[in-house]
Amino acid sequence: MAPGQYSTDPKQHTLSPIVTGATVIGMKYKDGVILAADTLASYGSEARYKDVCRLKKVGEYTLLGGGGELSDFQYLSDQLDEMADEDWLNEDGCFMGPKEYSSYIGRVMYNRRSKFNPLYNQFVVVGKKKDEPAHLMYVDHQGTAFEENFVATGFGMHLGIPLLRNSWRADMSLDEAKALATKCLEVCFYRDCRAYCKIHIGVCNGTSVDISAPIPLNHFWGHGAWTEKRLEDDDPTATW
Repeated sequence: MAPGQYSTDPKQHTLSPIVTGATVIGMKYKDGVILAADTLASYGSEARYKDVCRLKKVGEYTLLGGGGELSDFQYLSDQLDEMADEDWLNEDGCFMGPKEYSSYIGRVMYNRRSKFNPLYNQFVVVGKKKDEPAHLMYVDHQGTAFEENFVATGFGMHLGIPLLRNSWRADMSLDEAKALATKCLEVCFYRDCRAYCKIHIGVCNGTSVDISAPIPLNHFWGHGAWTEKRLEDDDPTATW
């Protein structure tokens, strides 16, 4: 190829997300840590896939929740499955926990961002390994990573975080934590057109990692301000 001549087959990168998930809520509670996310994957603005689980068990003690591009979430899930399989094949009784997996995910995200080919996701990595303290980390598509007591992704950053700031306590019971996560996702369902009314809740307590079956959210759309007909003409005989 002559100097200055462009390749006829340049390398292509994903430029924008296509099928996306919305908010993920994560928080620590007295005996562990929980994750919650709705079951919708939107194709652009269309509510296309309504039974998607955006929570994934990783290894023995870790849960991953993903918002953003669904195919990128699936790609990283496959990478983590390979790591977990290799970890098991060592047969040394030692298994990686949430700290190791969250560190790996943070490095992968930063590496892809540095190559200008990011994974278009916001991840919440949580877990509790035996008697170790509960671990919760946020990682985004730029490789920004930090630990917190509670986090939210997507629209939940605006709608869920204020509720978490007001209501979260370090000594919350599991039922209280589930109720708070559910409340956050209910608010997101009312206000975010990419959210949905069924959710999964995942729990890590140091000995097990469990993801619930889809849970329907209570919702009510009969408020007078929502049903009032404001666009109809009061006088159908009038001419303009």
